[in-house]
Amino acid sequence: MLKITFHGQACFEIASKSSTIIIDPFLTGNPLTDISPGDITCDAVLVTHGHGDHLGDTMRIATENNAPVIATFELACYLQKKGVQVHPMHVGGGHAFPFGHVKLTPASHGGMIDAEDGPYFTVPCGFLIRMEDKTIYHAGDTGLLADMELFGRFNEIDLALLPIGDNFTMGPDDALIAVSLLKPRLVVPMHYNTFDLIAQDPEAFRKRVEAKTESKCKVIGPQESFEL
Repeated sequence: MLKITFHGQACFEIASKSSTIIIDPFLTGNPLTDISPGDITCDAVLVTHGHGDHLGDTMRIATENNAPVIATFELACYLQKKGVQVHPMHVGGGHAFPFGHVKLTPASHGGMIDAEDGPYFTVPCGFLIRMEDKTIYHAGDTGLLADMELFGRFNEIDLALLPIGDNFTMGPDDALIAVSLLKPRLVVPMHYNTFDLIAQDPEAFRKRVEAKTESKCKVIGPQESFEL
């Protein structure tokens, strides 16, 4: 059994009986969360790309927990130069960790870090995560990809975490197509309502998913959890 906790935007904690990981830990400056980086205890930090609303508090959380950051090579190199423990990977690659298995998937997006020492460009990704007997797909920030059909064909996805905010990522229409390609057992929308520019109605999305696909859809608010 896994415990899934949402912290707004694209940040999720996934906890098994023995391990906890956090994805895209944007907490400081996130108007939808009321926890701080110091509240997080984890065994690894997974980061999809370098934008501030995803990289967020990665360096502090990784350092305070002596936890590795799992990310694409470019982002991992940047963080390593900042003294952070990293495990570099790249799109298409997979690796077994003590907490489970991670495979990096393509994401159609950008990834620039707006750093004090100048812009640093990174490659975006998503994650296929296997923990215990569950498979979770975190799409990261992405547009609709035909590759999603392959993800669904070769993986029995228990949970898909999909952006619906539009403007910077898939909106609800494309996210609905993504659900039909991925065929997950459960969908949770993310990356919406953090800012006015990505305002969406997640309940309307849920109704469309359950009316037009065989997947279930669950809307959860920041700091809410459920068991998978």
